[in-house]
Amino acid sequence: MKILITGGAGFIGSAVVRRAIADGHEVVNLDALTYSANLENVASVAADPRYAFEHADVADEAAVAAIFARHKPDAVMHLAAESHNDRAIEAPLAFVRANVMGTAVLLEAARAHWSSLPAAKRAAFRFHHVSTDEVFGALGHDGAFDEATPYDPNSPYSASKAGADHLVRAWGRTFGLPVVLTNCANNYGPFQFPEKLIPTVISRALEGKSIPVYGQGLQVRDWLHVDDHAEALLLVLAKGRTGETYCIGGGTDRANLEIVQRLCAALDRIAPANTAHAEKIEFVPDRPGHDFRYAIDAAKLRRELGWTPATPLERGLEETVRWYVDNRDWLQRIRERGFHSERLGLVKA
Repeated sequence: MKILITGGAGFIGSAVVRRAIADGHEVVNLDALTYSANLENVASVAADPRYAFEHADVADEAAVAAIFARHKPDAVMHLAAESHNDRAIEAPLAFVRANVMGTAVLLEAARAHWSSLPAAKRAAFRFHHVSTDEVFGALGHDGAFDEATPYDPNSPYSASKAGADHLVRAWGRTFGLPVVLTNCANNYGPFQFPEKLIPTVISRALEGKSIPVYGQGLQVRDWLHVDDHAEALLLVLAKGRTGETYCIGGGTDRANLEIVQRLCAALDRIAPANTAHAEKIEFVPDRPGHDFRYAIDAAKLRRELGWTPATPLERGLEETVRWYVDNRDWLQRIRERGFHSERLGLVKA
């Protein structure tokens, strides 16, 4: 397939780009190159003749329409989004524009393109919208999200993603656009921008700084390695039933504090300091609207498409720590672009 991937210079998007090229697909990477995007993330495939890059904003109607006309994709994977909760609290309208309006613009461009295709290509076309488990709100101590869980977003970020999800379903039901949706757990792995929890812990530890943790670190998240997520996304694109939603999780719900402690233990083994890294943990005031617990039941995806995650959490965290230790120059170049972990002062979970 020729796949138009939006947000392909971001963390999850770049993993999908790399995996799609490895699987033999052609890829058009549409990215606005906002602060967290980084073309270094796709440097390994940039010279491949099956790869093309388009610098554009998904909310720019003319630019997006021109990209569809130029490349005539067989499928769309929509990952472009503003995703950091702290930034959403600071500037919620930017999230509404990117996540809601951007999705609407992309849907309309995809619908116009799909409508112009010959019958066989129309039948094969897919619009895959990639979303988050945060649209479901918060869980108590028990239970897990699945495809039937009602939406109950609690933050500007999750509300904007919920709005985008509803638009995708509406375009499918109203116009017949062949859509499929996925809602995923927290991702981790190489190339994640260092404002998120795991790279924040690692990067600050490597700098000898304090390691901030919201509240008492009791919030629980389901953790999924980004490469496992990329594999699942491409599987859903190829074999998922149109009009359906699939929840993707790692089956590894852990309290944030436990994740931080595991990272500190791995850092003690891989990049030891004068004192144990866990001694640098600092509890900071919790952020507004911080959901207590997320967990995903991925039984539908396992049952229908045979997918299960391949990366055990302990091994994945260890390999992620080692990647950041071995790629400190990647982190340094991000700092040189103006990002410093003190900017927000807190961490996202």
